[in-house]
Amino acid sequence: MNMQTSPHSAQHPRSILLGAQGAGAVLPVVDHYSGVPERMAKSLQLQAELMREFGACVMDVTMDCEDGAPVGKEAEHAAQVVAMLQALDWQVAGAQRRVAVRVHAVDHPSFAADIQTIVSSVGDKLCHVMIPKVDSLADLQRAVDLVDRAGGKNLPLHVLIESSLGVKNAFDIAAHPRLQSISFGLMDFVSSHNGAIPDSAMGAAGQFTHPLVLRAKLEIAAACHAYGKVPSHCVVTEFKDTAAMQAAARRASAELGYTRMWSIHPAQVRPIIAALQPQSDEVEKAAAITLAAQAADWGPISHEGKLHDRASFRYYWQILEKAHATGLSLPEGVRSFFL
Repeated sequence: MNMQTSPHSAQHPRSILLGAQGAGAVLPVVDHYSGVPERMAKSLQLQAELMREFGACVMDVTMDCEDGAPVGKEAEHAAQVVAMLQALDWQVAGAQRRVAVRVHAVDHPSFAADIQTIVSSVGDKLCHVMIPKVDSLADLQRAVDLVDRAGGKNLPLHVLIESSLGVKNAFDIAAHPRLQSISFGLMDFVSSHNGAIPDSAMGAAGQFTHPLVLRAKLEIAAACHAYGKVPSHCVVTEFKDTAAMQAAARRASAELGYTRMWSIHPAQVRPIIAALQPQSDEVEKAAAITLAAQAADWGPISHEGKLHDRASFRYYWQILEKAHATGLSLPEGVRSFFL
């Protein structure tokens, strides 16, 4: 790979354009959760099918050892997840799978055992570990320390913020260097208010109108963008309502700044990808501006009568990154940036 196209090169758009305002990881737009063994197997099968179709890994599969584990059989469930991952073919169509595990919360008796069992066995294969119900920086640091002791010093961590206290501390949490993404836990957030928030706020529409829920989403997204981390939007429980699913995904992206979203049913995966894909005309425009900027050595240019400089170059480069992450075919001139 030459200097022009290497993502680690000083001449690559990602190196030139993405400074403190946006140098975080580019993650698949779907984080799909499953915890029942047969559903985990089907989720991994779906991931492989989409990798062959798109030529890239467009979804994470997160194996759920929290809600997915039967009460009293947490250790057995964690061991079963490890066995599934040890037997997994991690390469599909020339690409690497992205599989994560959600462990129990930091105050749960199985938390430390989950991390030891999972990270010590398959931590080198995981794309990240998800830590739920994180309320403070101390909660996150405890997870980091346990993951490191289990042999996962290079393993990224994602967290779920599911309470008002977690929302209050979101900026401190987002600043931690090991953190890659924050997800908003809608259902637990609502239920943590002791009935003060109605159950309508857990619905596809109500979660965008209740002031406390909306405020929490905005705080988490702002904290993530302040530190170059990925904000991941919460679930939509109406999994059979494709229109509601896509409307929520589009609103989360366009209005609240979320670049990733949870799926809890296979039927939600494609609607999320479609909703978060850039439009074809956006991609064409982004490619034209990026190539013109490169030809001008990243100095100011005029495109269709408008002035562009590095601030707008950064925006259009991120459109191309999103297009690639969602499996869109890129214009020929910019494909080499993603080889």
